[in-house]
Amino acid sequence: MPSPFATGFRCRSSSAASTAEVGAYLVLIKRDGSLHIHAPTGIKPMNWQPRTDELTARVEHGRCVLHASRRSPEELVRVTFLLPHLALALDLYEEASFTLSGSEKQMQDALARHPDLIEPGLTVLDRELLIDSGGIDLYARDVDGRYVVVELKRGRATQDAVSQLGRYVATVQKLGVGAVRGILAAPSITAPALKELRARGLEFREMGAWPDAPAPAALPSLFD
Repeated sequence: MPSPFATGFRCRSSSAASTAEVGAYLVLIKRDGSLHIHAPTGIKPMNWQPRTDELTARVEHGRCVLHASRRSPEELVRVTFLLPHLALALDLYEEASFTLSGSEKQMQDALARHPDLIEPGLTVLDRELLIDSGGIDLYARDVDGRYVVVELKRGRATQDAVSQLGRYVATVQKLGVGAVRGILAAPSITAPALKELRARGLEFREMGAWPDAPAPAALPSLFD
């Protein structure tokens, strides 16, 4: 993953074009092929490509030029390095898990109070609703009147969580309530789980944080 500082870039798509002024930028190319160009301040990239079909770097007139292109939609990002400050390649193979602070109960309480964090217009009807296949974390209704089963996970969601959500949705559908949606809400999800989720017609919501989450209790010291 090269992470050099660049001095200017140009983006061209089938519908628009843009050019950044000469300056200092941080260019990140991740393992999945996504390209991110950051300014010296701010948390969001100035420009990015969520996926690239071709990445090339070559010397043009004595300067290194990066080309990042994708076919659908047709886009090309061209980065010219006038004075690179740093070029670094790292092999990051291990995908570390991310777990939200607080308990799953606290997560449930917060999202029951603020269901719009899951989806705008969502109304929670019940919590820990017991059905034949288990307990539904949040039982809700969306803006179109469809029932929604929400399964919550504090850590990275796996295929077990997808199977669990699928069972809950199938059980509620047997009650004859009409169309039932299933949403898995977690900080992240594994690639196999996401593939299975989509195959089942279920949905994923990334939950990075929730409001009103109390700070974790401090561990006692040796002298308490």
